[in-house]
Amino acid sequence: MANKRQLKKRVRYTCGDLAAELLMASHMLKGFDRQEVAEIIGEIAHLQEGTLRHATFSFDKSHASFENGAEYNKARTAYYRAAYKKLADEFNEKVAAIVKKMNAAMPQAVKDANKAK
Repeated sequence: MANKRQLKKRVRYTCGDLAAELLMASHMLKGFDRQEVAEIIGEIAHLQEGTLRHATFSFDKSHASFENGAEYNKARTAYYRAAYKKLADEFNEKVAAIVKKMNAAMPQAVKDANKAK
């Protein structure tokens, strides 16, 4: 990830796209349970808000903790890489769970028509 700004943009875009796809499908196809769609939209909003809230973290050591600047930079880079990776992995896991719920909310007739194609 290039930086925190790019991470936050990607989170917003992903969550927005998920919500838009679900809303378009629920309005274009008959048989969606409106209550279930509303719950999934709420989960998407909660995922976005929670991920953006957890996207800010800081390295807890200073230059004085290391022998030289190169060691400090190496440790700092490793810390941020691991933190961003953990955040991205958790986000992707939750997105996959939401997509499964979206697929489960789709009417069976639509699923059968998609399989036939």
